[in-house]
Amino acid sequence: MTGETILVADDDRAIRVVLDQALGRLGYNVRSTDKAATLWQWIGEGEGDLVITDVLMPDGNGLDLIPGIRQRRPDLRIIAMSAQNTLLTAVRAAERGAFDYLAKPFDLNQLMALVQRALSAPDAVEAAKDDQGNGESLPLIGRSPAMQEIYRVMARLMATDLTVMIFGESGTGKELVARALHDYGKRRRGAFVGVNMAAIPRELVESELFGHEKGAFTGAVSRGVGRFEQAAGGTLFLDEIGDMPLEAQTRLLRVLQQGEFNTVGGRLPVKVDVRIIAATHRDLRQAIRQGQFREDLFYRLNVVPIRLPPLRDRSEDIIDLARHFLAGSASDGTAKSLGAEAQQRLREHSWPGNVRELENLMRRITVLYSQPVIGADIVEAELAGSAPLNGEDNPPRGESLSEATERHLRQYFTAHRPRLPASGLHERVLREIERPLLAIALEATRGNQIKAAELLGINRNTLRKKIRELDIEILRGLK
Repeated sequence: MTGETILVADDDRAIRVVLDQALGRLGYNVRSTDKAATLWQWIGEGEGDLVITDVLMPDGNGLDLIPGIRQRRPDLRIIAMSAQNTLLTAVRAAERGAFDYLAKPFDLNQLMALVQRALSAPDAVEAAKDDQGNGESLPLIGRSPAMQEIYRVMARLMATDLTVMIFGESGTGKELVARALHDYGKRRRGAFVGVNMAAIPRELVESELFGHEKGAFTGAVSRGVGRFEQAAGGTLFLDEIGDMPLEAQTRLLRVLQQGEFNTVGGRLPVKVDVRIIAATHRDLRQAIRQGQFREDLFYRLNVVPIRLPPLRDRSEDIIDLARHFLAGSASDGTAKSLGAEAQQRLREHSWPGNVRELENLMRRITVLYSQPVIGADIVEAELAGSAPLNGEDNPPRGESLSEATERHLRQYFTAHRPRLPASGLHERVLREIERPLLAIALEATRGNQIKAAELLGINRNTLRKKIRELDIEILRGLK
C-alpha cells in the first residue's frame, strides 16, 4: 500500500468513480469532489499528496486555482485535465505550474503512470512567471490524439531555450509550430525571423544567414546584416534545413557549439543569443548517409524532435480545420457551413497537400460559391479541379523513393479502405510494385534482359520467369 492521498476534482461523476476505483486498486487514498471550492478547502487544510483537477467546473476554473495552490503548497503536484483539448489549454496548464496536462477522453493506463511519475518526481515543476496575454487565439487546430501529444510536448518547451527540430510533410504546419513555440515562449518579446533554405541561391546562403562586410564580394557596397543578427534575443526558424549547403552547415555548427559566428569577409567573431528551431520534410538520416547533411549538425539540431502527422493520419481533425478555415475566409462575418455528405467527402480525401491543401480549398469555395451550405458536389468538383497541383507530376521537392512509395501507398489505402482484401495484401502490394520496377528496368536497357537482370541484381532466368508471370511486354525487336 502506498498510503498517499490523491485529491480529484471533476464535475463528471463517472470520471470520479473510475478514478476512485483505479487509484484505489493501486493503494492510494482518494478524495473526490465536483467543486473547485471544496478542492481549495482541502488544500488549505493540508490534505493531499497530488491533485487531479478538471479545468471547467461549475464554480470555478481548475487552471485558475493552480497559481494559488503553488503559492500555498509549492511541493503539491497538479495534473490538469480538460475536454477543451487545445494547444492554449496545454500551454496555460504548463504556465501556471501543472506537473502535466491530459486531454479528455484520456487513457486510464497513461494517467495511472503519470500519477506514479508525479508522486516520485524529485522537484516540482516551476511555473512560467509571465502571463502570455494572447487571449483565445489558437495557432493550431486539432483534437486528435496525435495533436494532443504535440500540444503536451510544446507546452513543456515554452519555458526553455532548447533547440527543436520539426519533421513533417509539406503543408503540415511546421512554421505554425515554430511560431507558437516563439509566441508563447520566453523569447516572445524578441523577433521571430524565418528563412527558407530551399528559396535562397546556394551562393547567397552564408551571406543571408551571417551577414557580410563591405567589399566582401562583388556587389557588397555596404555591410549587410544577416538573419542571425536580426533574430538576436529571439528565435531563428530555419525551414527546409535539409537544403542547406554543406559549407553553411559548418558555419551553423559553430554557432550552435560556441554561440558566435563570423560574417562573410569579417575577421572578428560576432556573439549571438538566439534560439534555433529547424524544420524539414526530408529524411535527414538518409541525407547523412548520402553525404548531403552533417551528422554532428543533425544531433545538435535534433535536441527535441517534433513529428507532425500528415492530415490523412488525423482525419478526426479535418472537419474542425475546415470550419476554422471557412470562418476565417468569410469576408462578411457569416461563415458557410458544410453539409453531411460534404464532410464525409472531405474525410475520404487523401490530402497529399495536407492542411495547406485543405485551407486553400476552403478559401476557394468561400470565394467562388454563394451557397450558405456547401454540398458534396461542390467539394467533389473543387477537389477534382485541383488534383493536378498535387498529383504525380508534382511530387514534394527532394522526395526519396521510400517517401514516394509511402505517400502513394497511404493514398491507395485511404481511397480503397472499404474494398481492401481480407488477406494476402502483402503479396498483392509486392506484385504491383514489382511489375513497374521490372518494366522500367527493361525500358532503361532497351529490352536487353541480360543488362536488365544485372541492373536489378537478379538472375536472368529469374527475370524471364517474372516477365512471363507478370505479363510484361518487351519492346519489339529487342531481347
